[in-house]
Amino acid sequence: MNYKNITIAGSGVLGYQIAFQTAFHGFNVTVYDIKDTTLEKAKLKFNTMSDAFKRDLNATQEQLDKTFKHLSYTSDLAEAVKDADLVIEAVPENPKIKIDFYHKLAKVAPEKTVFATNSSTLLPSQFAEATGRPSKFLALHFANTIWIHNTAEIMGHPNTDSSVFKDVVAFAKAIGMLALPLYKEQPGYILNSLLVPLLSAATSLLVNHVAEPEIIDKTWMKATGAPLGPFGILDVVGITTAYNIDKMAAEKTKDPLKIKTVNYLKENFIDQNKLGVSTGEGFYKYPNPAYKNSDFLK
Repeated sequence: MNYKNITIAGSGVLGYQIAFQTAFHGFNVTVYDIKDTTLEKAKLKFNTMSDAFKRDLNATQEQLDKTFKHLSYTSDLAEAVKDADLVIEAVPENPKIKIDFYHKLAKVAPEKTVFATNSSTLLPSQFAEATGRPSKFLALHFANTIWIHNTAEIMGHPNTDSSVFKDVVAFAKAIGMLALPLYKEQPGYILNSLLVPLLSAATSLLVNHVAEPEIIDKTWMKATGAPLGPFGILDVVGITTAYNIDKMAAEKTKDPLKIKTVNYLKENFIDQNKLGVSTGEGFYKYPNPAYKNSDFLK
């Protein structure tokens, strides 16, 4: 693996985390997004990330100064990928948006560039042809708060070149991740194959008026010893991501409960910009959510 220049496409919740983590470990990182105003917001998030790395990883100011020197920003896709060894796509969890992005990316990326999707639930085979280089395309999935929950699931599709797969596993290790290779395609990888049913069950309990979010979270946290309940997790993951996943499931299955969940999330959270930790409010209010109170489980 001789990657040096990494482009992160999308500066949302996971995009900016991947960018900062990668730059922290010495790679040259270009952050791409469609609007300069969005990139300006990402720059502010990097200041927050810097504080988190000091607090959680005991990062030194010297390390962080070097990290910022490794970061650059552009809303010009051709400029963003002109020297890229690897592009990590972290655009919204919507197949049409992703396919459109890959069509554009394929026209401007150098032949050497490997493409990786950070999709949470979609399979790389769904986008392989759109990339124009299926043998150099695979999935590289990170968990939220990646500097702490440092997992990287690597999942190819049937036509992914084995050497590309090995290089991406090596890259994941080089940026401080616990590399987790998967032998075959699996919707949701390992993490979300376990997590999504939990979050889905929690939202079903809520929209069916069985219990309130705090009660559901208290049940899970107390009974299992988990540090977060499903609604605390949803706030961290981002309610937009959960909404998009539920919306695709509702459209595919026509399940009345899924449709009800989608409408509930849209009316109570998406439309009100209560998207979780990133906006300061979701199921809880931040930076001091109720589940962090010492008496929450009493």
